Amino acid sequence: MYEFRMPSLGPDMESGTLVEWLKKPGDAVSRGDIVAVVETEKGAIEIEIFTAGVMQQWLAQEGAVVPVGKPLAMIATETPEEAPMAAPAPTPPPREVTGMPAPAQAPAPVSAKAPSRPVPLMPVAREAGGRIKASPAARAYARAHGIDLGTLTSERPGGAILRADVERMETAAPTAPPAAPVPLRKTKPGLDLDRMRHVIAAAMTRSKREIPHYYLSTQINVRAATQWLTGINSNRKPEDRLLLNALLLKAVAIAAQAYPRCNGFYEDGAFRQAGGVHIGAAIAIRGGGLVAPAIHDCNHKTLDELMTALRDLTGRVRQGAIRSSEISDPSLTVTALGERGVDAVFGVIYPPQVAIVGFGAPRLAPVAHADGGLVAEPVIATSLAADHRVTDGRYGAQFLSGIAQALQEPEKL
Repeated sequence: MYEFRMPSLGPDMESGTLVEWLKKPGDAVSRGDIVAVVETEKGAIEIEIFTAGVMQQWLAQEGAVVPVGKPLAMIATETPEEAPMAAPAPTPPPREVTGMPAPAQAPAPVSAKAPSRPVPLMPVAREAGGRIKASPAARAYARAHGIDLGTLTSERPGGAILRADVERMETAAPTAPPAAPVPLRKTKPGLDLDRMRHVIAAAMTRSKREIPHYYLSTQINVRAATQWLTGINSNRKPEDRLLLNALLLKAVAIAAQAYPRCNGFYEDGAFRQAGGVHIGAAIAIRGGGLVAPAIHDCNHKTLDELMTALRDLTGRVRQGAIRSSEISDPSLTVTALGERGVDAVFGVIYPPQVAIVGFGAPRLAPVAHADGGLVAEPVIATSLAADHRVTDGRYGAQFLSGIAQALQEPEKL
């Protein structure tokens, strides 16, 4: 048996809210399957599993707030030490609660002649300020089906509203022919942007307090890169064209491979080099907020593969469909604000990473040539913020030089 636990999706994450199960007891699961949706301060994140077997039992229910590392479910695995296990017949989940329950014991049989006592219904409870107490799953379901939470009653002591209460209301008293329901799977809980900014601010405050940052910047000539892009894109459809950001990511990945102390983590008083170049691409969320999920193994991807991954990641971030494997292990962050017209950006390291690279907008600037003349060339202001416990200014300068050199030969990226 394998315990599927709440993953850590960031250094400051203490717990997550289980919004939705996508696999039920009795379902087969494979490595890489998305089995649940968890809500954190960064939004709704799809949680993957990295073992194969059969979903045996839920240990947490939709709406439960589960601490990092606590079990979510039991998976029956097939290992050389274990005989293959048949999938058990699906069993209904235990009644929803606001916290994570202990594993349920098999209930004693109930006589058909002795019906269970009805559970008394409670009026809805409200938090300070009048906001109704309801789980994220209940809010999402009510929003999808047009149900006013204020009209409901609760079976829970204290009057908290869970998804079961919303479903009971919908089936018990339909007041009009319902419109075609929106599947809950496609309805993500809304981001609490104020809470997200608070969490980001706390992480950045800790970063500036604990990490001895040093900053370097340089101007990188991108004439060769932009000319090569123009030629490559001239015969492509708009949806297949490469953007400069793909070249920037690949150049950073190549430099990170050559200078690995900029690509890893500082934990427990020591540097740990990352197992791959997993670049966290900073992406703005509609309405505000920022996340930097990873594009894995950037150094081994072609430019077309990087462009496809970047488009896919940006689209899913805007839809609230980030995966746990993308948010938990970026080894180096890149932030590019060129599309906003910013000349330069100096980032703050996201712990436990040890570096962040920033790119501004391409600008025409006078560049001195060998013959003594000045020529207007497109340049990008490139910055590095790095951890002085791991590298120094000389190493950081070599890293930035590696990025610049890679961009001078775009056909080799």
